[in-house]
Amino acid sequence: MTQTNSRFPVWAALLGSGLAGMLVAVQSRVNGGLSREIDNGFLAALVSFGSGLLIIGAVLLCTPSARRGLAQVTRTVRAGELPVWGLLGGTCGGFFVLSQGLVAPALGLALFTVGIVAGQVSGGLVMDRIGLGPGGRVDPTAARVIGTVLAVVAVAFTVWADLRPGSPVWLVLVPIVAGLGMAWQSAVNGLVRSAARSAITATFINFVTGTAMLGIAAAISIAVRGWPTHWPSEPWFYIGGLIGTLFIAVAAVLVRTAGVLLLSMSNVAGQLIASVALEAGLPLANGVTPGLIAGAAVSLIAVAIAASGGGTGRAKRVEG
Repeated sequence: MTQTNSRFPVWAALLGSGLAGMLVAVQSRVNGGLSREIDNGFLAALVSFGSGLLIIGAVLLCTPSARRGLAQVTRTVRAGELPVWGLLGGTCGGFFVLSQGLVAPALGLALFTVGIVAGQVSGGLVMDRIGLGPGGRVDPTAARVIGTVLAVVAVAFTVWADLRPGSPVWLVLVPIVAGLGMAWQSAVNGLVRSAARSAITATFINFVTGTAMLGIAAAISIAVRGWPTHWPSEPWFYIGGLIGTLFIAVAAVLVRTAGVLLLSMSNVAGQLIASVALEAGLPLANGVTPGLIAGAAVSLIAVAIAASGGGTGRAKRVEG
């Protein structure tokens, strides 16, 4: 596959990704709050992802190029140019949204986001190294490796600093895994976007697969626990799907410009800043502690170091 030049400068791609990351922190707060209100994280995740599917589905119906993109993706898959597993990025998005509802209320938004950071930057390093994204292979530089290690250290330090008797420390592994999945999701959604020549098409496919997975999980949960007896009336509890569509579309468009790692780095910088602010003003768990502030600061330093590792760092993909 020959790499084409992006119409976005790198600084604009990183700024856009950072703003999208702030929206992800808001989504985590919204979905975590809805989960707590209805006492069912599986159903809260389905509401978020399912509403996102309705939104992007309506946009797709109104966009001829996006509808043509579906046919183009089908032809590309049948020709063997795009593997079927490349269409499953939405499963990782679904797991991330599910973790927002099940784990973020227990860990608190800031610690949850620090865990996401460690997984996302580590996954971004690996995805770029193996060349999974549409921009080709990106060899790791010393700065990127140091930044990734610092992100992992930030998680360990934050957990240690805020360790309390009986705290569910092991739960931090869930956002780490979710962060790894987000890096993979950005890479494969970028491939789908390239095949479809439409970010709307890539986003729609992402939401189809994620909603299907969450629908099965929510159905099992309802069968075991029953339907929630209370639903909040505040409309902001139900904007998670809208935020998700914006984030996934932005990532699918910008991943070619920045590469998976730098896209992840700028994204998590936005997540960290917004999550600390939200945990201070609208806490999900214990609010902001000195350990959380220090851990978030180390994570931001990790992002800055990794992002300084030499431009976009892209290596051109070699045609086979």
